[in-house]
Amino acid sequence: MSKVNSEGVSASRVYLPADQSHLNLLQFFIAQFPHIDAGEWEMRFAEGLILDADGQALAANDPYRPNVHLHYFRRLAREPEIPFEESILFQDEHLLVADKPHFLPVTPSGLYLHQTLLNRLKKKTQIQTLSPIHRIDRDTAGLVVFSINSDERSQYQNLFRDRVVNKVYEAIAPYSEALNKRLPFTYQSHLEESEHFLQMQEVEGEANTDTQIEFIEVSKPWARYRLIPGSGKKHQLRVHLNALGVPIKNDQIYPILTPYQEYELDFTKPLQLLAKSITFQDPITGAHREFFSSQELKFGLN
Repeated sequence: MSKVNSEGVSASRVYLPADQSHLNLLQFFIAQFPHIDAGEWEMRFAEGLILDADGQALAANDPYRPNVHLHYFRRLAREPEIPFEESILFQDEHLLVADKPHFLPVTPSGLYLHQTLLNRLKKKTQIQTLSPIHRIDRDTAGLVVFSINSDERSQYQNLFRDRVVNKVYEAIAPYSEALNKRLPFTYQSHLEESEHFLQMQEVEGEANTDTQIEFIEVSKPWARYRLIPGSGKKHQLRVHLNALGVPIKNDQIYPILTPYQEYELDFTKPLQLLAKSITFQDPITGAHREFFSSQELKFGLN
């Protein structure tokens, strides 16, 4: 039986070692995961979220039996709903390419489990081996490529490691006359994590990021920019445009980190950043792959 629930969420697996003994399964989970409240495990058992190897739900007072694997699901009391739909642009036996909306995380993290691109696609396609071969920010819309077969995944990921994938983004940001005189050009800087985990910062040192920046069109006071990253650091595009004095429209992290409530997201103000196209040579089939997002950024959006 597949260890995936009705929402497309995959289970985690835990081994019951022979050198331990516990009164029952509940006591094992409490001891194995001391950072999780005992009441949480009681609720998971009550809701049928702890399974044996055959996918059958187990009870909290079932006996501890060593040398077996059990499966368990996370339980979220409340998760923000993302009211936008992804689309599948391409699918064959090797790859799936999705067009992700703004606000939707690619993979589970923090408050998000069901409302993620990965789990939505697993539910939609019933392909439980899906795995993203690269990431884009939750706030960014656009293309995400998934590997379908586990034994092929590393070959696709190596394309990004070796920088042989051409990715093109678009952004809406303030128009700058001074910047207009310089474009197109490649901006480089050294990026590191800042003291606040949400932000990256530019520091002295040899450049470890580079972004080619071009104008597409101007609609003052805004402009549409084409961004072609040569590297793939966290928040690279957002940091680079901010450093040039043109922070991306509706950016809540740069230049100022703006606190917001996860359950009260302002869906009328998406970050105006879009992963527009991606091009690479398929290492499995040898085919030339080129995909384009069907989404468009709009000047008039809040």
